[in-house]
Amino acid sequence: MEGTIPFTVDGETHQTWYKVYGDLASSKSVPLVVVHGGPGMAHDYLIPVSDLQKTRPVIFYDQLGNNRSTHLPDKPKSFWTIDLFIDELTNLVNYFGISSQYDILGHSWGGMLASEFVIRRQPTGLRKLVVADSLAAMELWNKSNEIFKKELPQEVQEDLKLGFKDKIRYRKALEVHYSRHGCILNPPPKEIASAVLNPIFGDRETGEGGDPTVSIAMNTGPLVSWTIVDGLHKINIPTLLLNGRADMAQDFVVQPFFDRVPKIKWLTFEKSSHVPMWEEREKFMEVVEHFLESDG
Repeated sequence: MEGTIPFTVDGETHQTWYKVYGDLASSKSVPLVVVHGGPGMAHDYLIPVSDLQKTRPVIFYDQLGNNRSTHLPDKPKSFWTIDLFIDELTNLVNYFGISSQYDILGHSWGGMLASEFVIRRQPTGLRKLVVADSLAAMELWNKSNEIFKKELPQEVQEDLKLGFKDKIRYRKALEVHYSRHGCILNPPPKEIASAVLNPIFGDRETGEGGDPTVSIAMNTGPLVSWTIVDGLHKINIPTLLLNGRADMAQDFVVQPFFDRVPKIKWLTFEKSSHVPMWEEREKFMEVVEHFLESDG
């Protein structure tokens, strides 16, 4: 099942695109809402998580400004806030009528968003939280990436510094970086190629298409010095923390979650980088399923 959900902001109604795997109407299992990364990417790269539909409905969506949802390239940077995306997530949960009982899996930026959702809104129906390959503070994330970037060829390092001044060279440099710490499968799954960089950068060779609005606005605005460390003790539900051994979310990037969230378990996938749901798919699903089914 797929469709769109009306999402009204400041009197204007936009559309959040969604896709549901499994049957929400008849299932007696707790549904899982999957929150994708970016900001600015698409949900498609997280499709392996749909494997969990064998035991529960799984809900994916594209965040506002991304992929199949409404694009708003003319909105000022001030429009794009963390609370905007929290409101959208709340709207989705209410639309499906699951606010009394549901789980969330947030990946990368999606883990940041899901954690902020819990801390800022304290949703009473959220049962369990999975924080996958995410970060507790932008300072730690930047430190991790700088460590890895220094291992790259000099020309790649230089192209990474260009940013959107030359988005084609920047994109290709990111591909090199991501091949080591974003997805170590060679070649990467087509869903990763199409859903991670294409939504932001457009065509790999020409740069045509793509919409960097959300990525630029969030990464030059609310996320520049973002940290959630001091609020982590407010995540008062059972939480599963996941990362990969070669992940951009190195251990020290996720450590504050483990240190400060009261009810938390942590597992590192030894043969993975940033997308263990692809790199160790079967094990990833087993770990997440066990956590969601367990009593604590």
